[in-house]
Amino acid sequence: MRRLMLVPILSMLAGPALAEDKDPCLAPLAFRTPLIQKAAIVLPEPGIGQVAITFIGHSTFLIESPGRVKIATDYNDYVVPPAVPDIATMNKAHSTHYSRSPDPRIKQVLKGWGEGAGPARHDVTLGDVRVRNIPTNIRDMGGATDRDGNSIFVFEIAGVCIAHLGHLHHTLNAGQLKQLGHIDIVLAPVDGSWTLDIDGMAEVLNTIGAKIVIPMHMFGPQTLERFLRRVGERYPIERSESPSLLVSRDTLPETPKVVVLPGRHF
Repeated sequence: MRRLMLVPILSMLAGPALAEDKDPCLAPLAFRTPLIQKAAIVLPEPGIGQVAITFIGHSTFLIESPGRVKIATDYNDYVVPPAVPDIATMNKAHSTHYSRSPDPRIKQVLKGWGEGAGPARHDVTLGDVRVRNIPTNIRDMGGATDRDGNSIFVFEIAGVCIAHLGHLHHTLNAGQLKQLGHIDIVLAPVDGSWTLDIDGMAEVLNTIGAKIVIPMHMFGPQTLERFLRRVGERYPIERSESPSLLVSRDTLPETPKVVVLPGRHF
């Protein structure tokens, strides 16, 4: 096991900066004093056939393959993983989901939105990791549809397929589900307001049929508990004391469950 310092997990901005940013994902921070938090985090070392998934906070996870390829999801300048990733995925929705100046040491920076004609299209292999995306739409700040402004990123590692739904704003159509394919683990936004509503998210999760659902983008315990009450009749709930999960093809549960990882919920 490696003990690293999470520096910083989050740089909480002062009121004037928040007013300029106008980022709804930062709104819950507006009444807190500026703070750079330092916290020790233990990163598990995946063995042969294993994938390590560590919840850093908000919608950022650090995923590591047996070949030591590291991926940071929704890489941004506020929730910072404790190690420089080899691959960073980002989504357009808000500044807590992308970075304007990602670390130059990152080998692959994959934007989930199209720049120019058409949606983003990624199918990248680095070491023992394959990353691909499925474009989806989002709402802009005025409520209009921003076509292909989000991506579901799929990570194929050691025979395990992990889908990060990003800032998903709608249920999935047949074409998107076909592109998604078989998914073992889904990282799902559960706030029910800035992303898809709770009933819609439950429908998406039921349709995908992953063995493990990991909540993210939850804005605190009340929102998380609302989601868990909604899906609790279908999924058993497991609350982990560790922010990390080690999983392999052989250790996937026979029946689907929700695994809650502790982390920064804002």
